[in-house]
Amino acid sequence: MAAWIWILIAIGVLVVLGLIVVGALRGREKNQRREQANELRQEADTRTRQAMERERVAQEQVEQAKESRRVAAEVGARADQIDPDTDTEPASEE
Repeated sequence: MAAWIWILIAIGVLVVLGLIVVGALRGREKNQRREQANELRQEADTRTRQAMERERVAQEQVEQAKESRRVAAEVGARADQIDPDTDTEPASEE
């Protein structure tokens, strides 16, 4: 065979090998991106669970604060009833 045919065959082999290497690198890059995406999803899930827990705790604190306000109002009303200097009776119209 002529030398130019061998050169074409060598170039063809190099192109095919180059395509195989590029394909392998792209596949590897895709796998790395998949792993990174999975890690980000796990982090997002963790943060979501933490946020939900904080919301639950905050709601409990709101309920406790409402209860404390109610009790304070009752105690204040009782104090007004007991205090002789507080006029708790409605003003009479004369």
